[in-house]
Amino acid sequence: MKALFFTREFPPYVYGGAGVHVEYLAAELSKLMNIEVRAFGDQDVNEDNLRVKGFPFENSNFDNADDKLKAVFKTLSTGLSMNAEIIDADVVHCHTWYSHFAGIMAKLCYGTPLVLTTHSLEPLRPWKREQLGRGYDASSWIEKTAIEMADCLIAVSEETKEDVLKYFDVDESKIEVVYNGIDLDQYVVVNETEVLDRYGIDKTKPYVLFVGRITRQKGIIHLVNAIKYIDKDTQIVLCAGAPDTKEIAAEMEAAVAKATETRDNIFWIDVMLDKKDVIQLYSHADVFCCPSIYEPFGIINIEAMACETAVVASAVGGIKEVVVEGETGLLIEVEQQTEAPFEPVDPDKFSRDLAEGVNKVINDKALRLKMSKNGRQRVQEFFDWKAIAKQTQDIYKSIIS
Repeated sequence: MKALFFTREFPPYVYGGAGVHVEYLAAELSKLMNIEVRAFGDQDVNEDNLRVKGFPFENSNFDNADDKLKAVFKTLSTGLSMNAEIIDADVVHCHTWYSHFAGIMAKLCYGTPLVLTTHSLEPLRPWKREQLGRGYDASSWIEKTAIEMADCLIAVSEETKEDVLKYFDVDESKIEVVYNGIDLDQYVVVNETEVLDRYGIDKTKPYVLFVGRITRQKGIIHLVNAIKYIDKDTQIVLCAGAPDTKEIAAEMEAAVAKATETRDNIFWIDVMLDKKDVIQLYSHADVFCCPSIYEPFGIINIEAMACETAVVASAVGGIKEVVVEGETGLLIEVEQQTEAPFEPVDPDKFSRDLAEGVNKVINDKALRLKMSKNGRQRVQEFFDWKAIAKQTQDIYKSIIS
């Protein structure tokens, strides 16, 4: 059996949780079957059962297009290029809307069964219009078309499954829930502190850590606004880059500048660090904070938990299935607007509550230690890539048969 992955992200071009998912799932599945990956980029890998080929995305064919529409046009063009080479796989597996058009064409042109993993859903990401303009209508149409014609949908959490049923015309029997996973040998506590030294982080004082992209979805602005309520001795480490738009980048810069007016222990690392460096930051953090306003799963939380770091996270989406309240972390309730843009009804209250959770964990050593040990144990029990790969292989077999 052979499966073909279509994906925007694949090493060395990974900037979000979906890219992490594809990287590790492909590697683990290749131990069980033949895997081909067609990705946006210039990759060229041929190892045992894993073949990876990149297709250029940053081409110059649309220089005269509206800036917000270029990404959509390039995505469609890349999807066509991915299909121009013969497809001989038994099943095609797509990841994120960027790859969905390629999956649609594969099913129509080659008759290949189509599987989609729903890492996120466009109806619940209305802020993408800031980035794509009317292109958001196009991405939403592409996603809807692909989801409703797929032979199987893999939801990364039970709540994501419910969202799919709410927003799309899909037979529930076609949806399988398979969680994200983690490499338990790679994500472990380390003693090295080179990254802390590089950025001037004081190893004798506690710090709260954020890791993620600068986007509305990740809620980083709410954490920055919470800094004024966090204990003054607690350092703030924001490992945040790749802003969605110039506007949110400017908003982030202004918010951080305002926060630094009253304290000098804020460290903003505005580049995407490699795994080794991020694992160092996880390992020495006292608290990891995930303030997302939308999160189908939240792979960053299991990364932190695997590195024995207590978590303070918003109680949204799949996070509620990952973080166990009072045991591996604290879940912060947030009353959200019921319609787009789904932001907190009272943003200042949400920021205060985040800060209260961070302060509680940092000031309670016994609680923090309990959460760190329980977090690692939970990841070992529920989020192992080996088991997830076997579940995925079984899904492929059932579709083909």
